[in-house]
Formats: sequence, C-alpha cells, structure tokens
Amino acid sequence: MENHPPSSILHPRRILVRGTNWLGDAVMTTPALMRLREKYPDAHIALLAPEKLADLWTNHPALNETIPFAPDESVFSVGNTLRAGKYDLALVFPNSPRSALEVWLAGIPQRIGYARPWRNFFLTNAVVARAEAVKMQKRSIGEIQRLAAADVSRRVDSNGRVLTNAATNAHQIHEYLHLVAVLGANPEPMPPQLVVNPDEIEAARKKFGLDVIGKPVFGLNPGAEYGPAKRWPVEKFITAARDIQNRTSCTWLTFGSKADLAVASRIASAIANPPFAIWNLAGRTGLREFMALLKLCRVLLTNDSGPMHVAAALGTPVVVPFGSTSPELTGPGLPGDPRHRLLKSDAPCSPCFLRECPIDFRCLNGISVERVVEAVLSVV
Repeated sequence: MENHPPSSILHPRRILVRGTNWLGDAVMTTPALMRLREKYPDAHIALLAPEKLADLWTNHPALNETIPFAPDESVFSVGNTLRAGKYDLALVFPNSPRSALEVWLAGIPQRIGYARPWRNFFLTNAVVARAEAVKMQKRSIGEIQRLAAADVSRRVDSNGRVLTNAATNAHQIHEYLHLVAVLGANPEPMPPQLVVNPDEIEAARKKFGLDVIGKPVFGLNPGAEYGPAKRWPVEKFITAARDIQNRTSCTWLTFGSKADLAVASRIASAIANPPFAIWNLAGRTGLREFMALLKLCRVLLTNDSGPMHVAAALGTPVVVPFGSTSPELTGPGLPGDPRHRLLKSDAPCSPCFLRECPIDFRCLNGISVERVVEAVLSVV
C-alpha cells in the first residue's frame, strides 16, 4: 500500500471528492476541502454528495460543483454519471467499499482513500491509518457495568487511552486532513466553514416573523439522529430553556426534523408564555433556511448532532451536553475553540458510543440544568 501518490497526479486539473453521508461528518470534512482548494487553486473540484446534503455546499469556496445522488441510486448509475466528468483524481472520504467502487467504475485514473477491507483493490493509493487515530469502538454492556460498579475516576476511550482536552490531534477532522496531505496539502487544522449569504438570512428572518419580535434569538435542538444515548433529557431542556428565557427575555427557535416534532412541540408548549418566547420550527425548514436561522442565533443549545456541527461552522456558539460520545473526537468546530461550551459528567463509562444506555443514563443525567444555564449565559 502506498501513502504517497506518483508524481503524475501532483497537478490534477479535475478533482472528484466523494463526500460523506451524514450531516455532521460532512461539516467535519470542510477543513480538508479548504486545504485541497489551497493546494490546487485553479483545479475544478467537484463533490459527490447524497442529495439530502447537496444544499449544504451552496456557494462553498472550496468547490466548483456539487453532484447529488439519490438514496436508491445504484453504484453503477453513480459511476456512469462520474465517468462523464473525466476526472483526473478522486479523493474518497468515506471508508465504505461502495464509495471506492463508485470512483473505480467511473474510470478515474487515480483514486485515494483509506485502506479498509473489501475496497483496497478499487484504490490506486490505499492510505494507512494515522498513528494518532482513535477508533470509536462501542463498549460492551459488561464493560459498562464493570466501569460503573468500580466508579473509575478517569475517562478512557474504548481502547483504554485516556481522553483529555489536550488530545486535539485525535479529532475526526484530522482523518480527512491526513488524506489531502497525501497530495501535499497543508495538514494543519482550520475551523470548519459553511456559507450562507445575507439575502438568505433576511429571507428566513421575514418568512418566520423574526423581523418583528425585537428580542435576542437563541436556538434549541433537542434531537439527535444517532439515538437516545446522545439526548439530554427533555425535562432538562424545558427547565433550562425556561430559566434562560426568564433571565434574558430571548426568543427560542426550536429546531429538528419531522421525527423530532413531538419532542419539539412538548418543549414549545411548556415555554409558550410570554408571547414570542418560543417558535417551533421542527420539520418546517429546508436545509438552507435552517442554516440561515442558525446563523441568526446568538447561541445554540443542542445535543451532539449534525446541527451542532452546522451551527459551529456558521460561527454560532454552541452549548452541548455530551454523554455517549466524545467531544475530543467529534466535538464542534476547531478543537479547543473557546466560543463553545462542551459539557461532560464524570460518568466512568462515558464515552460508550452506544445508541441506548444499558444502565442508568448517568452520563447525561449527571449534567445539571444549572451547568447548562450558566454555560449558555456565558456565551450570549
């Protein structure tokens, strides 16, 4: 396996980047895309992305083109679409066999991605994993029970390594930066970046009536697609939001997908007074409108989720209770960014990377309303 491409591809004219499939992961690739643009300022850079994420990339300075694909589109169809682009080089961010097969079927002569089972044949440069990479391996129920019973006082990842705030080179953004560094791009991290223009922001402000309320706007995102182990309890969201509203007279915008509508409605009902205290926007916005509204918020109180990453990449401070996942590995923005507040309990079994807690949910129950309220007030 090679870690360095041949000299024949050091000056590609047309580059295809196979993007990631999830919102948060997509945002974390933006530093690598910016470094790629920095390395090849005159190249045509196209991004292949799931159609649900295509609008995320509108006007992004790293890209010339976004190529969407449907969830039911076959690998052969995708390969055929890409073949027409006559790309010199493909950079494959996902680790799946399919993503490598797509660019192989497209006939792209140079194909770079991480070495993984069932796909190395399709890559011309299968890159070995970084020495600093930390695998997000799920803990077993038995391990969680042993750690909880022993009340271990230090936080360790699933490989037994202690995770501290100093371990910034373990963050997921470095995985993508490492791939572009193979091409000679600068591997130094930079903040994730997304773009919304002033016209989009003004249109969203008017559409949802925010131009008439005259109050500071805060965001609330109580959902998390991965599972309940990443969701701070709804009752705590309600109590914290009430307290913050009482102390700031803010207007809350509650975000979420259609699947979050019941939770968002419950929160909205509990904070409905006084007038303009909360606007329930769950399931009511397109991706670009959602981004514009996040940009309007002074702060987003959110679970670890895709919206967390989007807000940070738009420059909106985030306050995040972390439970089953690790801010050292997948936290928002650039690791160590002082604008954000990433809250953790001292639960010895966290992070476990499970979708559901098999014991008493102590990781997120251990983060108090008072801590969250003070964290929000400290950034607004």
